[in-house]
Amino acid sequence: MEDVTLKVGGMSCQHCVSAITQALMDLGGMKEVDVSLERGTVHIQYEEDKVSLEKIKEAITDTGYIIE
Repeated sequence: MEDVTLKVGGMSCQHCVSAITQALMDLGGMKEVDVSLERGTVHIQYEEDKVSLEKIKEAITDTGYIIE
């Protein structure tokens, strides 16, 4: 199990939280996804044998947000 927190720019509302959460859950292999508007972070626990960090970052940027 991997545990990572990414700094993500462009999030401003609950829709942003929902969009990122859904995009990551659709990847599979997620144990936990915690999107914080206040901190501008996305904290993820995932199974590295099912999904890569690169795919996670790609899912976030494909949704329209910026990994800082």
